[in-house]
Amino acid sequence: MPVFRVLGWCLLGLVGLAAVASALDDIYLVATHGVLMSPGLACTIMWDLWLASWIAVFFWSRRAAARPLALHEMASLILPIIGFGLLGFGSLATHFTPLWTLPEGVDWVFAAVCGSGLLFTWWARVTIGSLWSAAVSRKDGHSVVQSGPYGLVRHPIYTGLIIAALAQAIIIGQAANLTGALLLTVGFWLKARLEERFLSEELGGSAYADYRRRTPMLIPLWPLKT
Repeated sequence: MPVFRVLGWCLLGLVGLAAVASALDDIYLVATHGVLMSPGLACTIMWDLWLASWIAVFFWSRRAAARPLALHEMASLILPIIGFGLLGFGSLATHFTPLWTLPEGVDWVFAAVCGSGLLFTWWARVTIGSLWSAAVSRKDGHSVVQSGPYGLVRHPIYTGLIIAALAQAIIIGQAANLTGALLLTVGFWLKARLEERFLSEELGGSAYADYRRRTPMLIPLWPLKT
């Protein structure tokens, strides 16, 4: 295995451990030091646990048989990476001053929406199994999965992450975090388009055509062209 790949896996493992440590630290403070469990803190804990669990199953994936041009693949990741950065850390630059404060109770509704979005990604992850890939690729024995959440949208993992990101950004209410959620949304839309173009070429247009006619890309129940 190349040295850079080993270093990459080690770095990914460290990120996962840091996410677990952060979540456990927040839970410990709430349980033992009387720190109030706010909707924002609940979202942070859910994101940390989601990230750690997602990293833990990274190896549950088949070998990639084909990939698009590296330049196209890297370009498709720029906006989501910037978006996640602003969503998670953008409020540090604005001294935690929100543009608005949600009414009591409404903020917890959005926290529940955030959690639901992350659970939706896991439903999709379990459904697609070893065909999942962090990058755009065609796997060995690739097929078009159309069951479970893939019967609602063609890219349910992106949908779940967008829902969770927008819900958390609304709770925080800061321009930087909201911008991050919007950049993430646009980035995943562009990445989904690249993925579909690539897989249509690799699998043959007919393999995707019927599925695209019947199933929205990112928004469930979105009207489709007939």
